[in-house]
Amino acid sequence: MMKRILISGFACAMLLIGIVDAQSQVARIYFKDSNHDYGVIKEDDGVAYYEFQFSNTGSTPLIIQRVETSCGCTTPDWPKEPIAPGKNGRIKVGYNPSGRPGAFSKTITVYSNAETPTVILQIKGEVIPHVKTPDEIFNISIGGKLYFEKTHIPFSRLFPGKIYTDTLKFMNKSSEVVKVAANAGGLNFLTVRVEPQSIKPKQVGNIIVTYDPQKRNDWGFVMDRFMLSINDSLITNTPISVTGSIEEDYSALSASELEKAPRVEFNTTSYDFGQKAEGEPVEYSFTIKNTGKSDLQIRKVKASCGCTTVQPSKNILKPGESTEIKALFRTNGYSGRQSKSITVITNDPKSSTTVLRLSGNVVKK
Repeated sequence: MMKRILISGFACAMLLIGIVDAQSQVARIYFKDSNHDYGVIKEDDGVAYYEFQFSNTGSTPLIIQRVETSCGCTTPDWPKEPIAPGKNGRIKVGYNPSGRPGAFSKTITVYSNAETPTVILQIKGEVIPHVKTPDEIFNISIGGKLYFEKTHIPFSRLFPGKIYTDTLKFMNKSSEVVKVAANAGGLNFLTVRVEPQSIKPKQVGNIIVTYDPQKRNDWGFVMDRFMLSINDSLITNTPISVTGSIEEDYSALSASELEKAPRVEFNTTSYDFGQKAEGEPVEYSFTIKNTGKSDLQIRKVKASCGCTTVQPSKNILKPGESTEIKALFRTNGYSGRQSKSITVITNDPKSSTTVLRLSGNVVKK
């Protein structure tokens, strides 16, 4: 009996030793550091590299199965052969800063057969943006001699009673002195000044545009264009555009003034015409009403492409009065889902611009 007990105990001990020995027979991955801060790098300097050093501190070969990054801007390189116990390896990481100015933080996930099979590394830093050359800045040609950084001035909101100014810069990339003049004839609300009027090779000049929305005498989105003359020759194929939205400035109105203001109200702001055959017109009348306490001015009614409107019978509505805005959508040449808009601008300080919509399906013949 005692002999059987001794044999059984010996067997258990050997089994335990075997288990412990098997547990010790593993690969272990140890990184000297798991985070790297590049600090400040330049976008122009190209890919920035760093090597994460690691060791196999286990007792069996270490195999790096794969390495994944959190961004396509980060490319890893790792040893494909097994790393013997006690030996070292490296994971080389390249970060491409091109087109990525500003701070960054990316992760690299390492998968292996180690006792800890997943390890996450991190890189971070800040990218100084690329500094554009004059040729990159001034890349829009007018007349083959002058090059602009842009040919559009967006004034955004324009309040009547205020004057707005903006400047376009350009460069003379030719080898001769160029005489430059602006032609804004007929646009009495637009003043354009060129400085200098004679510009030397490689010199940068300015086109100073001054806009008076009061003289423009319009409301809502507006677009205007003017042209340049180079050496007394008018360049007609590349006009310079000026855009903005002319609105009344209600910011100074008091609470009592807002209480006495007009209020615009529509019977609906959208009309679904369902399904129409191509060529069958869509007609609908939107009702506009003044529910405020002073006169409502209908300043502008403008339809999108493909839709027309009949101007309301009156443009000033007394409190409680209403009128109709008739819309017509001619479906010739259209098919599929359609949505046409009508923009109505009034002097309601809380809702000066309202967009009405006609929508539905047009079945092609």
